[in-house]
Amino acid sequence: MTKRHPVTRQRAKELRANMTPPERALWEALRANRLGVKFQRQVVLAPYIADFACRSERLVIELDGDSHAARESEDAARTAALETRGYRVLRFTNAEVLNNIEGVARDILTALGHDPDIPRPL
Repeated sequence: MTKRHPVTRQRAKELRANMTPPERALWEALRANRLGVKFQRQVVLAPYIADFACRSERLVIELDGDSHAARESEDAARTAALETRGYRVLRFTNAEVLNNIEGVARDILTALGHDPDIPRPL
């Protein structure tokens, strides 16, 4: 049985309600199976909250803003912990998402093993 983390779940709910502009932009590309698989946003993978996750493909997508510049070791530890649980982790900067959403979507499709040249609605 999975242990519930009510504080983490509440924080994830708050994060979903207050998404940043880069998170909203990427969510528009990921939501409603637009890349051929189901993604969820602000997913509790206790003790972490992943920005986006496709559980069926064991893929986590993290967006790194300015606040991550001084957190490389924490982000590396988080990535390693998620990888030990069988997840692959893709990281994109906020600038990449805002300035090149098509390229980000192609990278995600490639990670999923899908043909990135097949047109998909973004």
